[in-house]
Amino acid sequence: MQHYAIGVDLGGTNLRAAAVSEEGEVIELLDAPTNGQRGNDAVLEAMAAAIKQLRDKHGRARLLGIGVGVPGFILMDQGLITDSPNLPSMKNFPMRDLLSDLVDAPVILENDANAAALGEKWKGAGRDVNDLVLLTLGTGVGGGIILNGKIWHGMKGMGAEIGHITVNAAGNPCGCGNVGCLEKHASATALEAMAAMLFPDQHLTAKDLNTLADRGDEKALMVFDRMGDALGIAIAALSQIFNVPRYLLAGGVLPAWPHFAPRMIQEARRRSFNFRYCGDANRIAPAELGGHAGLIGAAYLAISGAKPV
Repeated sequence: MQHYAIGVDLGGTNLRAAAVSEEGEVIELLDAPTNGQRGNDAVLEAMAAAIKQLRDKHGRARLLGIGVGVPGFILMDQGLITDSPNLPSMKNFPMRDLLSDLVDAPVILENDANAAALGEKWKGAGRDVNDLVLLTLGTGVGGGIILNGKIWHGMKGMGAEIGHITVNAAGNPCGCGNVGCLEKHASATALEAMAAMLFPDQHLTAKDLNTLADRGDEKALMVFDRMGDALGIAIAALSQIFNVPRYLLAGGVLPAWPHFAPRMIQEARRRSFNFRYCGDANRIAPAELGGHAGLIGAAYLAISGAKPV
């Protein structure tokens, strides 16, 4: 039988682990609580339990390794999580080595948005290009950049913080210390904040807002126009810097694509001569792998360079 790797996607509330074949097929997927409220040891134990369950079922001899996508900043050479907003206890936490010891197998640590970008490059909407930018639209806005088929980390692993590009110099304050960050104008949290101003008595979620937009509600459509403008400004800036052939969007807000994408694409083309010059060679598109992107990308980290353990 073929070799496989295990990809892990660690979230603040839940973790998912998958056995992924060398061809990129998800063989089996497990979900479990992260247990972050019980401390770092409990998180490690939950991850190790899921990994061991998959390894025991699909064979230790065929396991190539384990890739783990985590939300936060990582010192890649040390396998150290320096900070994670969704897991605040993990400051300067040596997850890679601790987890590797628990499961007795090689572990590769990666930022979750970077892992998702790699997954889309390998098996998703970027499989026909070597360079792409991925924006993940969820509670915040994350990003991953693939150049020449590889993740671009920047200095100390802090590249591709796309959610903190300034899109409005007089915009909303952000927890990072800036104002007008993309994630304060284009995330699910930002949508809900705008909805609270326009629908003060309804406590709408981003999903509720999308439902209203589907029905043609003018105020809901206006919110998505503002979101599209912010994304278009950011993508235009990215295109002027990187000039890659593919700009992908993923995450929980993606079902609202019909409502924000027209303004986003219009604004990107208006602000970037790269889009006007390159035309369809610079394509803005929805990602394809959904919640599997990070798992597949994390597994690929092991598949692309590991040997059987």
